[in-house]
Amino acid sequence: MNIYDIAKLAGVSIATVSRVMNDSPRVSEKTKEKVRRVMEENNYTPNVFARGLGLDSMKTIGIICPDVSDIYMARAVSFLEHRLRSYDYDCILYCSGHEQKKKEQSLERIMKKRIDALVMVGSTYAGYGNANDSTDYIINSAKTIPVFIVNGIVQGENIYSVYSMDEEATYEATSKLIESGRKRILFLTDSSSYSASQKMAGYERALRDHSMPILGDLKLYAKNQVQYVRDILLVRKALNFDSVLATDDGLAVGAVKYAHAKGLNIPEDLCIVGYNDSEYAICCEPELTSIDNTPEKLCNITIDTMMNLLQGKAVKTEIPVECSLVKRCTTDF
Repeated sequence: MNIYDIAKLAGVSIATVSRVMNDSPRVSEKTKEKVRRVMEENNYTPNVFARGLGLDSMKTIGIICPDVSDIYMARAVSFLEHRLRSYDYDCILYCSGHEQKKKEQSLERIMKKRIDALVMVGSTYAGYGNANDSTDYIINSAKTIPVFIVNGIVQGENIYSVYSMDEEATYEATSKLIESGRKRILFLTDSSSYSASQKMAGYERALRDHSMPILGDLKLYAKNQVQYVRDILLVRKALNFDSVLATDDGLAVGAVKYAHAKGLNIPEDLCIVGYNDSEYAICCEPELTSIDNTPEKLCNITIDTMMNLLQGKAVKTEIPVECSLVKRCTTDF
């Protein structure tokens, strides 16, 4: 039983419940009596978070991301911090890494802080519901405070997900490559996260819809390091491909470096599409066609949703956001 349950049973907002807890003069005696009766009937003991909702006494949001040195994560944290500051909120940042145990430990530590809500950045937290990558630790934390997932989906009470439509984005990009005459499209990734799996699903669906085979030798996992990608593509001489769809711009730039080393013309001999539309996309030569998964938009929606929730307003639990394909010089469609 938490503040959200009490609000639902009493037919009022969570903000009203917290004001009743703090004996606010802004609530009528009749409403106070109704809410207190529901609390007594359910043996509900208010916690610090529940009281803080009404008084705005904490004004602090927790943020967890895997690694703030990652370009996407750094941008997302920056956007979140900027928007929170505009609402006069502070934030506490923890970097959890990708290992299940470390993710759980980071969440446990940040939950000991006095925070109003928690934001988890990245699809690594979405998990797959199995024993090795469970989301139970998130679901349990959401019993205490609202949890917001940026670019991933975790289903559970008091959890709110804002995510990119990655499958649709890679479906569109793969379809355009096929329709421009490309026959062997290399899918290049560095992850098996929820987001990466959605990107692969879009790639595979486009191949099926265009009556093309899904080939295992055209799916390559590699470290997200430009020189490493270049070298591994050069070493695999038997790997035959005429285009690349990468799940990150760093991987795509590695493919550009490979083309230069092989003396291939871009995009005539090799089309390349990256992902994230990061600084990498405009720093390489030729400039990289990339899918913009709109991290700033995801973060803005997350914070707007959070502030509405903390004010007792009804909000959506899942919000999908469209990506866009930014065409530059590495494609000819």
